[in-house]
Amino acid sequence: MGNLVAIVGRPNVGKSTLFNRLTQSRQAIVDETSGTTRDRQYGKVEWGGQEFSLVDTGGWVVNSEDIFEEEINKQVTIAIEEADVIMFVVDVQNGLTDLDMNVAGILRRSKKPIILVSNKADNFAMHAQSAEFYSFGLGDPANISAINGSGTGDLLDLIISKFTKKDEEEELEEIPRIAIVGRPNAGKSSLLNALMGEDRNIVTDIAGTTRDSIYTRYDKFGMDFYLVDTAGIRKKGKVNEGLEYYSVIRSIKAIENSDVCVLMIDATQGIESQDLNIFSLIQKNKKGLVVCVNKWDLVENKEQIVIKTFENTIRERLAPFTDFPIIFTSAVTKQRILKVLEVAKEVYHRRKARIPTHKLNEVLLPIIERTPPPANKGKYIKIKYITQLPKTQIPSFVFFCNLPQWVKEPYKRFLENRIRDNWDLSGTPINVFVREK
Repeated sequence: MGNLVAIVGRPNVGKSTLFNRLTQSRQAIVDETSGTTRDRQYGKVEWGGQEFSLVDTGGWVVNSEDIFEEEINKQVTIAIEEADVIMFVVDVQNGLTDLDMNVAGILRRSKKPIILVSNKADNFAMHAQSAEFYSFGLGDPANISAINGSGTGDLLDLIISKFTKKDEEEELEEIPRIAIVGRPNAGKSSLLNALMGEDRNIVTDIAGTTRDSIYTRYDKFGMDFYLVDTAGIRKKGKVNEGLEYYSVIRSIKAIENSDVCVLMIDATQGIESQDLNIFSLIQKNKKGLVVCVNKWDLVENKEQIVIKTFENTIRERLAPFTDFPIIFTSAVTKQRILKVLEVAKEVYHRRKARIPTHKLNEVLLPIIERTPPPANKGKYIKIKYITQLPKTQIPSFVFFCNLPQWVKEPYKRFLENRIRDNWDLSGTPINVFVREK
């Protein structure tokens, strides 16, 4: 399991800017319109040969004008429970506020490693001002400026020094790890229980009553793999934002720790934005995907044509990645639930698929000849040779050509689709690289 680092702090101390600086992305567009996707707040950071996940909790607050202490406190509590290291960001130009003191109080009581980050220290004169933050009782403040990047290298060194988890991957055997993910109440636990044949997760009709995320070894019906169960957590009666954010963090962990994800969609609800968020997490982590449309027993009209339109709608919503299996199930009547596992296992093996080099060239070169990459400024692009890279997490193909920089995204997608047309890679993402010979 990778390390998860959470950024906490009151609004406008520069959490998103710091997030962007560390993940080197401009992806968390700092915008105030509500309803913008929340997955902008999740990214990966590589530093000193280590990789960790970074979560910016600021993105989950309802509306930032009338932000309540309670909301922030809730996020901090969730971060304490779920993250391995917590970065507490304060603003040296604004100095100490009551809200900061409040957050510091909660953090002080936790047992987690806390890094106090004094942001907006844009010049050395301000480093002296950060002394007042010693009163939090959280140790030395790390002075940085997220905007111009000063101090961020030292900050990353500090974060990595706090990790206690080394890779504990070794304990699990080399068998597929399948995560069942989806919005609360899409039927994840019911599916698990139907598979296990025992009520090992308490399932009730209240949205989100599952607690922990667990590996379960599954070896029935001639199959053998780990199920990574994600808890879609929401407290009873309090179905509110903070806990939606909880289930996102939980999903992040489960998705990262799996090979193949079964994304459960509620047939009676269709695809909603939270499904798309989870889908994009699966994509960012380059995991295999099986879409499982559950509660199919509740859909009145089951004609072929309805199934077809349902499938097409799902593929349209999740485009451009459309090559994945969709299975219609009912966890209650146990309809086709074993099929879900069989298909997930097939996807796992496709992720490991190797296509011989001569086959690739034999099939794809004539196709490329017929529709070459568009010429750029009168220069013609010639793709001469194709091979699959050995030992990669997902099937990765290299196309060697004379002017790789001119081959643009749409053409790479065209190449990916031609690979998929000729070899069955349904459910697994693939990488297409264009390099100079």
